[in-house]
Amino acid sequence: MNSVFLRNSLRVRLLVGTLFWITISILVAGWGLGKLFRQHVETQFHAELNTHLDQLTAQLALAESARPVLALPLSDPRLQKPFSGLYWQIDRLASADFPAEVAVLRSRSLWDQVLHVPGDEPATGEIHQHRVAGPQGARLGMVERSVTIDDQSLRLIVAANESLLLEPVAHFNRELWVSLGVLGSGLALAALVQVFVGLAPLRSLQTALGRVRSGETRQMEGGFPTEIMPLVTEFNSVLAQNAEVVDRARTQAGNLAHALKTPLSVLANATDGRNDELAQLVSSQIEMARKQVDYHLARAQAAAAAHLPGARTLLQPVADGLVRAMRRIHAERNLDLVVHPFPAALTFRGETHDLQEMLGNLIDNACKWANSRVEIQARAEPERLTISIDDDGKGIALDQRDTVLQRGVRADQQVPGSGLGLAITDDLARMYGGQLELADSPLGGLRAILSLPGTR
Repeated sequence: MNSVFLRNSLRVRLLVGTLFWITISILVAGWGLGKLFRQHVETQFHAELNTHLDQLTAQLALAESARPVLALPLSDPRLQKPFSGLYWQIDRLASADFPAEVAVLRSRSLWDQVLHVPGDEPATGEIHQHRVAGPQGARLGMVERSVTIDDQSLRLIVAANESLLLEPVAHFNRELWVSLGVLGSGLALAALVQVFVGLAPLRSLQTALGRVRSGETRQMEGGFPTEIMPLVTEFNSVLAQNAEVVDRARTQAGNLAHALKTPLSVLANATDGRNDELAQLVSSQIEMARKQVDYHLARAQAAAAAHLPGARTLLQPVADGLVRAMRRIHAERNLDLVVHPFPAALTFRGETHDLQEMLGNLIDNACKWANSRVEIQARAEPERLTISIDDDGKGIALDQRDTVLQRGVRADQQVPGSGLGLAITDDLARMYGGQLELADSPLGGLRAILSLPGTR
């Protein structure tokens, strides 16, 4: 599946995530239930062998010839059927009075076969478990116990074909995986329906946005689920704010045009009817100015109308580009420009050229005043982005810091500049709901702290 499609499709991501966990859950459940059932069957298997072993021990006796005999036959009829899968056998262990002998006594189900068991000798009354080869190549699960009767040590053995254990487990596993497959299919279908039904309101949201874009309504309208209503409310607030910004920009552009056209009209009237060289020059310049005013008024109104809220700008590329530019501009001063590491995802909630304007003014100002070093730091706070620019220059006195933020005021006439950089930065920051603060720098000069809306 295309990774871009997977990343960009909420429906696909929800489905893939849900189906993944359904699959994992089904596999874990199947493995766990199968293991639990096998443990249960194994417990029952060995419990049955121990029951037969207890019966064999209870019925064991010695005949007058000192040969082992059973007082009564064991109750399970399979012990009488040849190669039935259930067997018992009694071996004599070597002692001072009796030689070792295999299969002193055995069940009819063994027919002409004997069980060969490991050579360990359990202590009297102790039970050992083994897996051994049985008649017709079958694998047997076996339990054994040693008993002593009249100085005669005997090994009592009961064994059963492991198919009695494996077949129920295999049958259960087949039924289990079929059942889990049906369950998984049902859960997958339910997840599919849930995703399509759950995301249906987003289609209504898309329709409402389309009506806003087409100009049918000024705000998003319609009935939406509770979880989506905060988004709708916030988006309507953004639309209202955007309309306010556009109206304000158009008004300011119109006021500026009116303010310029009035004196231009006065100048045009003053030269009207005169044919001297000066009058012609003034008339041509007035006409040119009018064309420029009309052009920039139309451009400003178009830009305001096209401006969309929600702009985002990554801080890292803007800062890197400005630092490279400043190193070239102030190359003759051999300044040490240091950018402290910060998360690459730090983002300014605004236009790129505005961020470039603000940062460029502050870094350029720091480079002009620094003796040898400028440091740039950035950090993220809840809904805020804070950028600090430090220099090791002579700084600005506390009582002059508010003054230098005024338009056209320069702290030192010997340093090149227009006196507009800090004021423009302060104005732009306030437009975005941020602020510019001037403080003492740890380097000994000035620290400019720019606080802006941002995300991380």
